[in-house]
Order: sequence, then structure tokens, then C-alpha cells
Amino acid sequence: QVQLVESGGGLVQAGGSLRLSCAASGVIFSIGAMSWYRQAPGKQREFVAIITSGGATNYADSVKGRFTISRDNAKNTVYLQMNSLQPEDTAVYYCKKSPEPYWGQGTQVTVSS
Repeated sequence: QVQLVESGGGLVQAGGSLRLSCAASGVIFSIGAMSWYRQAPGKQREFVAIITSGGATNYADSVKGRFTISRDNAKNTVYLQMNSLQPEDTAVYYCKKSPEPYWGQGTQVTVSS
């Protein structure tokens, strides 16, 4: 049974930081890209960041320079370090494993102004 479990969300003031984690089980984690998406209330889910199995990364323009995605294949975990958070970053954050794809259940991030 494949599971992706996100953690690390919470409430933070504008300018603060959070680190999200997504732990995978039941899947060969080292094969395939891992990515983060987010969905704000009333909006569609949007791409945030991706890291390939080789470690290449790409980011949405809205988070470039503030967010960093990384992965630890030994721990079957992908991370999203989020700095300089702004109220517009408020959303439920989901991790996704490709190519299958598999999705986690999401973790809430709320940034207060």
C-alpha cells in the first residue's frame, strides 16, 4: 500500500519559515520525481516545486528564491523549506510522486499578516 504523508504545516507570521516533509512508503522512492503542489481556498491546485530522481529542481516563479525542495532517498522523504513566507502562500500543500502519480493528503500552511 502506497502512502505519502506530509507534515510540518502550521501557522506562521509573514516573513517566517516552515519546513514541510513528505514521507513515502510502499513505493520505490528513489525512482521518479517528487513535487509539491498547493491549493488555496477557492483556487485550483498549483505547482510549487519539483525535484527529479537525479536531483534537478524547478520552481514556480512565485516561490523562486524563497522555497527550496530537497530529497533524502535513504529516508524516503522529500522536503520543502519555505522562507520569507507571505499571506499569499496560505494553502494546503500536497506532495506528489511521479510517474504513477501518487498524492499525499496535504498539510495546511497558514501565513498571517
